[in-house]
Amino acid sequence: MAAARGLTKLYGIGLHAIRQNTTLKATTFLLGALRQQPFDSSAEKPQFPGASAEFIDHLEFIQPNVISGIPVYRVMDRQGQIINPSEDPKLPKEMVLNFYQKMTLLNTMDRILYESQRQGRISFYMTNYGEEGTHVGSAAALEPTDLVFGQYREAGVLMYRGFRLDLFMAQCYANADDLGKGRQMPVHYGCKDLNFVTISSPLATQIPQAAGAAYAVKRENTNRVVICYFGEGAASEGDAHAGFNFSATLECPLLFFCRNNGYAISTPTNEQYRGDGIAARGPGYGLMSIRVDGNDVFAVYNATKEARRRAVAENQPFLIEAMTYRIGHHSTSDDSSAYRSVDEVNYWDKQDHPISRLRHYMTARGWWGEDEERAWRKQSRKLVMEAFERAEKRLKPNPELLFTDVYDEMMHESLSCPQSEKMDLKIIQSLLERVQLCRRCWKTKECAGAGGFF
Repeated sequence: MAAARGLTKLYGIGLHAIRQNTTLKATTFLLGALRQQPFDSSAEKPQFPGASAEFIDHLEFIQPNVISGIPVYRVMDRQGQIINPSEDPKLPKEMVLNFYQKMTLLNTMDRILYESQRQGRISFYMTNYGEEGTHVGSAAALEPTDLVFGQYREAGVLMYRGFRLDLFMAQCYANADDLGKGRQMPVHYGCKDLNFVTISSPLATQIPQAAGAAYAVKRENTNRVVICYFGEGAASEGDAHAGFNFSATLECPLLFFCRNNGYAISTPTNEQYRGDGIAARGPGYGLMSIRVDGNDVFAVYNATKEARRRAVAENQPFLIEAMTYRIGHHSTSDDSSAYRSVDEVNYWDKQDHPISRLRHYMTARGWWGEDEERAWRKQSRKLVMEAFERAEKRLKPNPELLFTDVYDEMMHESLSCPQSEKMDLKIIQSLLERVQLCRRCWKTKECAGAGGFF
């Protein structure tokens, strides 16, 4: 009996050992299987809400020059020959002639008003030499109802839209015909009827304003876009970041048009930024972007027209960087010979000018010749000089207009001032005398209201 119990116990021990061994083998097999089939971390996708990307397992910084550079789109070469026939906009003769006449008329006006400032007739001026193609090419691709925010070198856009020479002259002379009533510096144009917002002197203020306007246009659900012009120097302002970001996140029908003319006053592009121009910034903000030859009026036209079409259809902003060159001084307050050579300027003036390029195109088709050129140059100068002479003879605006369009309701109250006694604003004959008088009160602390007045 005892032997039987011992045999049973031995069997139980053996069975337990077999089960343990089986479990151990099964566990070992399972662990081995896991080791043989490791977890594939590359299949794991990032879930961060701030970016669309993949994981990598090696340290690598993104180089600023990952690509050789954004290419420059063009239609014509420097001799006016169409490079790719499929890109030729095939514009009618009358339209191309209008392009040329507006570009050359702007050039003539620039020369006369520049000399006018040098003679002391006006206080300030900025020319558009070398950038005429960016103005006319972009303006022609827009609709009259599209809203324009300019910087201070887009006179050709206004001219193409129908702004008369008399109005250009009136603004620069600040006479009684000036739509701005003489309250702006020269070349700070604006025209409500032509949907051109009055230009501001500070750089880049128009960029976030344009984004807000484009958002309003989107909410109106009308077939309109907003176009905002600025230079590559203005793109370094903080306002540019705000405008780019707001327009992209709010999905606005807005065209950012950057004139990269090589210089921000005296600062060349190689001292302004280290990246690949301005178009390279677009993808970072979520902007559809393109770089075009700004001296090729057809390339500018094609790019702007397609960007406008898509901006309306898709409700998204576009960034166009037009590569060009500022042949003239930044303004009449600048001497560009101090920071660039005469040879550099002459190259762009003689070898790669938007006006000469378009003239080559027209000449090759028999649309323009020496006789037409001489006749038009003479006529355009006559038109500008006639407007110039009329502007000089006009009186200045009434000083009281300084306060109109500022307050909702004008209050003509008498000023309680020991120096001026009870002078009513309506009967003040000279604004300058009144300002000087009240400044004297303020300095001597005799008039409690004068400080608040200013």
